[in-house]
Parts: sequence; C-alpha cells; structure tokens
Amino acid sequence: MTQAQVYIDKDEMYGTQSLYEYVFRLLLEHQILGATLFQASLGYGASQHLYRPNDLFSFDGIPMLILFTDEDEKVKQALTALRAVYKGGFIVTNQVDKW
Repeated sequence: MTQAQVYIDKDEMYGTQSLYEYVFRLLLEHQILGATLFQASLGYGASQHLYRPNDLFSFDGIPMLILFTDEDEKVKQALTALRAVYKGGFIVTNQVDKW
C-alpha cells in the first residue's frame, strides 16, 4: 500500500472551489479508501519562512495536509490526475503496511 501526503495552503482555489475540496472530490472519483485533512498551526517550506497563521494579525496562509492511503496503483492514478491539473503544493509518498 502507498500513503500520499499532499501539502497545500488553505486559501488555494481550483476554479470556484477550495483546492482541498477539489482534491477530496478527485479522491472520491478514484474510489480511494479514505482521506484525512489536517490543518497546521505552524509550518515552513523551501522559503525557510515560518508560517504562523494563528498569531494575532497574521496574514500567513494556513498550511494543510491531505493524507490518503490505498493500493499502489490507485494512489498513482489519483496523483497523476491531480498533477495534470495542479502543479503546485508538495507531494510525497511512502510505502505503508495495513495492520
């Protein structure tokens, strides 16, 4: 099994809907076993800038993580479909065991 982690910003949009909702609909269309959305309170990326969205008067975007797991080929197909329409974010995959 493969677990995918998709890092995006909460405010990102795909057309008229939020990107994270679009990703979840895409995962449903690909019949992925399940997915979870995590909202972060602190993070940084390649820019080395600390994002603190919960600080008073912060204009930092809220980092989000979409985590999903399924059979290797289904995860690959879903990520290929996502990358066909969205080039941003940061995506990693890991091999996992189901217990």
